[in-house]
Amino acid sequence: MDSNNLDGGVDAKGMDDLKEPLLKPLDINNKDKRIRTVKFKIGDIECASCATTIESVLGKLDGVKNATVSPIQGQAAVNYIPELITAKKIKEAIEDAGFPVDEFPEQDVAVTQLRIKGMACTSCSESVESALRMIAGVKNAVVGLALEEAKVHFDPSLTDTSCIIQAIEDAGFGADLISSGNDVNKVHLKLEGVNSPEDMSIVQSSLESVEGVNNVEVDFAEKKVTIAYDSNLTGPRSLIHCVEKAGRDLKLYQASLYVPPRRREAEQKHEIQMYRNQFFLSCLFSVPIFFFSMVLPMLPPYGNWLEYKVHNTLTVGMLLRWILCTPVQFIVGRRFYVGSYHALRRRSANMDVLVALGTNVAYFYSVYIAMKALALDKFEGQDFFETSSMLISFILLGKFLEVIAKGKTSDALAKLTDLAPDTAYLLSLDDDGNVISEMEISTQLIQRNDILKIVPGAKVPADGIVVSGQSYVNESMITGEARPIAKRLGDKVIGGTINENGCLQVKATHVGAETALSQIVQLVEAAQLARAPVQKLADQISKFFVPTVVIAAFLTWLGWFILGEFGLYPKHWIPKGMDKFELALQFGISVLVVACPCALGLATPTAVMVATGKGASQGVLIKGGNSLEKAHKVS
Repeated sequence: MDSNNLDGGVDAKGMDDLKEPLLKPLDINNKDKRIRTVKFKIGDIECASCATTIESVLGKLDGVKNATVSPIQGQAAVNYIPELITAKKIKEAIEDAGFPVDEFPEQDVAVTQLRIKGMACTSCSESVESALRMIAGVKNAVVGLALEEAKVHFDPSLTDTSCIIQAIEDAGFGADLISSGNDVNKVHLKLEGVNSPEDMSIVQSSLESVEGVNNVEVDFAEKKVTIAYDSNLTGPRSLIHCVEKAGRDLKLYQASLYVPPRRREAEQKHEIQMYRNQFFLSCLFSVPIFFFSMVLPMLPPYGNWLEYKVHNTLTVGMLLRWILCTPVQFIVGRRFYVGSYHALRRRSANMDVLVALGTNVAYFYSVYIAMKALALDKFEGQDFFETSSMLISFILLGKFLEVIAKGKTSDALAKLTDLAPDTAYLLSLDDDGNVISEMEISTQLIQRNDILKIVPGAKVPADGIVVSGQSYVNESMITGEARPIAKRLGDKVIGGTINENGCLQVKATHVGAETALSQIVQLVEAAQLARAPVQKLADQISKFFVPTVVIAAFLTWLGWFILGEFGLYPKHWIPKGMDKFELALQFGISVLVVACPCALGLATPTAVMVATGKGASQGVLIKGGNSLEKAHKVS
């Protein structure tokens, strides 16, 4: 590879300037290309002296390059560096000087995608959306419950991704950055020969000096570096050569392509394993409880031993159920307590609140019954230990099946991504267009304007234009057209399609995340994030679901208690050792427990997510839940 043609290559002289990269930061002038202009409409400007005052105040701010104030128009134009100061702080400085800002303009909108952890139901996603929309500068925020992701549009001059993540964490959830608007193309490199922090700093400074590099993240422990870049200005091969060229004083640095494991796959495997282990642990205690309470008492004489009295009317069966239920309630069910705490701290109620409330009422009422049986000689009361433990087990089973469904959807997206080939043939041409050399490279190393050779039967590695040869290309995976399409000089080809018979030379025009295939994957992910109209209705209902259930349970108890006080049902309905209050309480608890699994908010997003993923794997691209909902009208 010719080093003279590399974008941003660092020569030997340039490396002398990098001897102390930790002590000598990059010159601020390097950020001139990131200077932004913001305009304000300012009130109370009466003369040129007022304009001069504002200019003087703004000129003292760190990060403001220059400011011009027009006293006639009452307007200020400020050039500033967003890395050092935000438009909001500039506005506050003008107001502190005694001049009101009548109009605060809209800035460029950035987009970031985040993975949200700890959401249990629709109420959780609503809480995350509310927390995001309260951040100054956030224009729009959409949270997908089933996909466990959030897409946030925000003004980069007012906030950034770290503030957004902090707001989500303050709301009681976890958040990891998936991508931001500036990180369209990323490459991960594994480094060799980097043995000290100084070596890593040299590599980082070299990469940051390359034109087109937006961000460099280094991991010295793992000897890895992640670079976000503009594909119009540079590419992965140029970056690798830049690292190798940074070596000096007999230090040789080597960089190779590193493909990190898919984070979503690793997280989903961990999540599936976690719910599976919790479900089996819960079943280890719940199944014996079920047999002791529901099966063995119906099979005399095998269950007679459960009726033996331990003390007064406390039986062996009730004691065993109490002992076995306790670890399920407080160890396995701990996640519901944590979720409830965070929900109540946000002044909202989600499924965790309902589960914790229902199971705790059932458990502690059962403890009350057991204590009463321990104290009284004659008592007939029904405990709910099996209800509490089995309810937790069933909810964990539901979560286990749900994360498995999510995993299958991700598999469908992974199959889409895998349509692109792993390797490609890179050609080097002379000035007359003759092939000098041919080299097989990874498709992730393809750069814009590369000339690629595509043999018969091979997949097209990237979007491009045919510069030589003719053939037929099977584009059915994109267009659905079964017949191969003829391709000649100047025709466009799409990455992932199959070359049928002739040999083609293609000039790459779109690479990485800019290819049609990558955009299809992004479209499917966006469709999974979108909400169907019926889901919006379910979300509205779910906001009031938990309070409604609690009120219904209270009214049930109150109704039966009033009926008992007025003697409107036979007294023999009341079991021995119980009173009207306890009988009414049993009915109220039953309502609370039955309503626990809040599937209302989970059913629609899960269905949309699975449908869009399954459709994508079959070549059917569904734009979102709205399209799915209208599909029944198709004749």
